[in-house]
Amino acid sequence: MTESSTPILPGATVQVNDSRSIYKGYTGFVQRVSGDQAAVLFEGGNWDKLITIPIKHLQLI
Repeated sequence: MTESSTPILPGATVQVNDSRSIYKGYTGFVQRVSGDQAAVLFEGGNWDKLITIPIKHLQLI
């Protein structure tokens, strides 16, 4: 992951870049940020999932 000077804020579209996560490659929307973690909403057809992920494992799209 490359460091970006743009902060990840609520409403941003992000992609998961953690090679150990089952969500690697998934794209979602940041709902809230708390400390060094972000709550990311993933939507896919008939399911929605809100997951808390460390910001260091997210990349802005």
